Amino acid sequence: MSFCIAVDGPAGAGKSTIAKLVAKKMNLIYVDTGAMYRAMAYYLISQNTDLANGQEISEKCQGADIRIVYENGEQVVILNGENVNPYLRTEEVGNAASVSSANGSVRAKLVELQQRMAEDTDLIMDGRDIGTCVLPKAQLKIYLTASSRVRALRRYHELVAKGQACNLEEIEADIIDRDYRDMNREISPLKQAADAVLLDTSDMTIEEVVGKIISLAEERK
Repeated sequence: MSFCIAVDGPAGAGKSTIAKLVAKKMNLIYVDTGAMYRAMAYYLISQNTDLANGQEISEKCQGADIRIVYENGEQVVILNGENVNPYLRTEEVGNAASVSSANGSVRAKLVELQQRMAEDTDLIMDGRDIGTCVLPKAQLKIYLTASSRVRALRRYHELVAKGQACNLEEIEADIIDRDYRDMNREISPLKQAADAVLLDTSDMTIEEVVGKIISLAEERK
């Protein structure tokens, strides 16, 4: 039986960073479901999809073949045969993913793939509904969060480091708006699973968070 860790939480909580480090230290496969949803959003954008039209999203998403492979130890997201990693972290794609991920057809297509991966692979998977919907039987569930201000500051520093002009207040407003959409969507809203461990990382270092998750995982093995 495979050993699975589910990590959920709002945008900017550090889920991907933390999950990648835990995966390396515990020799687990890291599955970034957010990247899969972003790849779907990128595909929908490239197909000039009207994101306000649910029926159009449902129809066009069927043309996307998304899978995750590892090349030289790095995760690569493949969309219809193409490495789309360079396009997945833009603000446009992130906002489109928040909208399209609420579509039932999009979620059904990706959840099936994610569950199949977890059947025979020791892994850590992060997203918005991993512990509640995708991997409800995961041996360890973590709900990772931080204040909206802390998450906005992290994003601000990340963009500044890349030389991009940005506004902290606008970033925080966007994060608060995305939180509301994620938590109030009709299908699989973001929420803490009843048996998940809550970790607020606002005042924790990355090393402290990673250490805590590994400790919890070892207790459950």
